[in-house]
Amino acid sequence: MTSIVSHNPADPTDVLLNIPAPGAFATVDVVERARAAQPGWLIGGAAARSAALSAVAAGIEAAADELAGLAVREVGKPLAEARAEVARTVAIWRYYAQAPYEPTGAVHEPAAGPGLLLTRRRPHGVAGLITPWNFPFAIPSWKAAPALAVGNAVVLKPAPEATACAQRLAEIVQQSLTAGVFTVLPGGATEGNALVSAADVVSFTGSTAVGQAVARAATARGIPVQSEMGGLNAALVLPDADIGQAAGHIAAAIAGYAGQKCTATSRVIAVGAALDPLREALSEALRTVPVGDPADPSTVCGPLINELARDQVSSAWDGSSVLAGGTVPDGPGWYTAPTLVEKVSPGHRLLREEVFGPIAALLPADDIAHAVRITNSVPYGLVTSVHTADLDTALNGLDQLDTGMIRINAPSNGVDFHLPFGGAKASSHGPREQGHSALEFYTSSRTYTLSPVKTT
Repeated sequence: MTSIVSHNPADPTDVLLNIPAPGAFATVDVVERARAAQPGWLIGGAAARSAALSAVAAGIEAAADELAGLAVREVGKPLAEARAEVARTVAIWRYYAQAPYEPTGAVHEPAAGPGLLLTRRRPHGVAGLITPWNFPFAIPSWKAAPALAVGNAVVLKPAPEATACAQRLAEIVQQSLTAGVFTVLPGGATEGNALVSAADVVSFTGSTAVGQAVARAATARGIPVQSEMGGLNAALVLPDADIGQAAGHIAAAIAGYAGQKCTATSRVIAVGAALDPLREALSEALRTVPVGDPADPSTVCGPLINELARDQVSSAWDGSSVLAGGTVPDGPGWYTAPTLVEKVSPGHRLLREEVFGPIAALLPADDIAHAVRITNSVPYGLVTSVHTADLDTALNGLDQLDTGMIRINAPSNGVDFHLPFGGAKASSHGPREQGHSALEFYTSSRTYTLSPVKTT
């Protein structure tokens, strides 16, 4: 029988859990139990759902220190980031606690004659959620909270590396919800495939290859699906930018949480005269990033999630000129130094694959148009950060960027959970996540025609 094993990436000898995977048949049973519980959750009404989600937020807030410590231990998230993620998770549940009161449709005049035309949005049934390990509380919450708010039941399959976090989140959520409405399903590919085959709506965040497979399988069944996948995000630095500020923002986006974010910066494009000062400033900024034990409040760059991830990053600077980093520290844990390289060949791995670690390539561009072409030259299009003092250029001169999000004079990473989140090309498939977009995704629209009864 397959086992789910979760290690502390800062100390691989520390095993948080080792449990058997439930398998495909058990997955279908979980979905059927959720389907049986869903009508009662919906019929309970808006006030009951709102109160339950508010109670979940309060429960997470009360356990904030414990949850932050668990994220540090299980997924190696630096303590400061772990605390911020838990605070964001509380805010997400509070935000969606108001969603049950949102209008679910509209009334229209009929084209001819008396009567009413109504549109109404209704939940799909069971939402199957497949989530990654890097945001073990926030991502499950920004999927589950809107799904629950509009009346769905939820089955959450977390990444194996974040199973302990998901199970603790479930304990808190289940205290406030109807039994069977929110279930965590540990597992790997077998359980994920079974969930996609049984759920009524599917939301996925993870690797591009798996996300595309999920999208194909769900589409073949005719159910709604969204897949949030990879990024190969660029930071554009124009000659008029505040180079020191830009370097600080970009260094944080490269090295924060060891670059293990889909919104991390992996390509830095210096336009014209910005190249030389940015090379110096960014190299120095990366050299001074605090690297080490994620439990230390001062740590910015902790360990990679596992040995394979560490080895993939440590081989990624081959064939380039290393400006900063390019080393693997001795000692326990899966660490690499924050790294900046230049002089990479056009076909280099860093320019075509998401490495998912604290490494980025510095690239020159002749002008803004050239920088845009470089940005758009990869299969992904999640987020681009632009650093400039000329907001006219930023707002009007960058319309050709093939990215779903553009952040001006800010790091590429960072998510506003009340706004739509998603990218272009291979970064995203299906409707956007978060905000009102999520409420629409987890419901289907129905049109009602109400005609008067004719009397004789």
